[in-house]
Amino acid sequence: MTPSRREFLRLAPAVAAVHAFSGAALAQDYPSRPVTLVAPYAAGGSADILPRLIAEHMRATLGTPVIIENVTGAAGSIGTGRVARAAPDGYTFGLGNWSTHVANGVVYRLAYDVRTDFEPIAQIVSSPLMIATSKKTPPNNLGELLVWLKVNPGKVSQGTNGPGSIMHLAGVLLQKETGVRFNFVPYRGSAPAVQDLLSGQIDVYIGLPADVIAQARAGNIKIHAIAARDRMAMAPDFPTTDEAGLPGFHVSAWFGFWAPKGTSPDIIQKLSAAIRAALADPGVRERLQQELYLEISRPEMQTPDALRKLQADEIEKWWPIIRAAKIQAE
Repeated sequence: MTPSRREFLRLAPAVAAVHAFSGAALAQDYPSRPVTLVAPYAAGGSADILPRLIAEHMRATLGTPVIIENVTGAAGSIGTGRVARAAPDGYTFGLGNWSTHVANGVVYRLAYDVRTDFEPIAQIVSSPLMIATSKKTPPNNLGELLVWLKVNPGKVSQGTNGPGSIMHLAGVLLQKETGVRFNFVPYRGSAPAVQDLLSGQIDVYIGLPADVIAQARAGNIKIHAIAARDRMAMAPDFPTTDEAGLPGFHVSAWFGFWAPKGTSPDIIQKLSAAIRAALADPGVRERLQQELYLEISRPEMQTPDALRKLQADEIEKWWPIIRAAKIQAE
């Protein structure tokens, strides 16, 4: 029998209370089984090692395994789509960054909205990019590199982590500010791009310090500058772009964690607390800073609200630039 409107209004508060109690009970029992952390990039690169370090610490805090699932392709949009489609029960969340949750929103025709289909959990780290070349290339510093690019228009190749990745946009910005022209070669992640840089299959890669510093110090590639105002405390031997002759060319990547839209706030807070505990651990901090050359976000930036604001600010800044450059996935 269909209830009357009066009966419905009388029962509505009780129904709402039952739903609230059920949600709270689920959050209280969470997690009762392994949690999946989607890494949208290839295994082996810094964007894969980063979530593994944090997931290992989260295992102890949450009392359950946190399993890494690499879902690669399309500048991270395939893995990010995997998170968007997951059940909002806290058992799937994903690593995201400037590319997946800012640039991809205009570069790709996505089946999800980067602004509304996710719940932010925590911002974790950031890192300025480095301009590197194959050791087979003639230039030995940034000034020589810019001259070499100008006298070889359209003959030089730059590897990227896919159309719209921050590595790609860094190259677009370099062309815009210097007038040079070169070709972009997309990869599924930093590991295969750096491998081709080592072999000389590509000439240039603008990437994260963790992916290029060790190879440069081993003499396998050349690093010409870091795209930042200040030298890195963990790698002070590399000059900034300001020092090397390209003032104002500053490009930095940042990383955070997101859950599917509709995930309970209580579960978000449990995940966020576990992530903050990992970032506060001295052992994790040392590895993030010394091995991956990442700058750990300040505690006040490690919150869902701070990540939401960062994403909104970055969208407002970068979407007009990307649209003006007419960057679209092929």
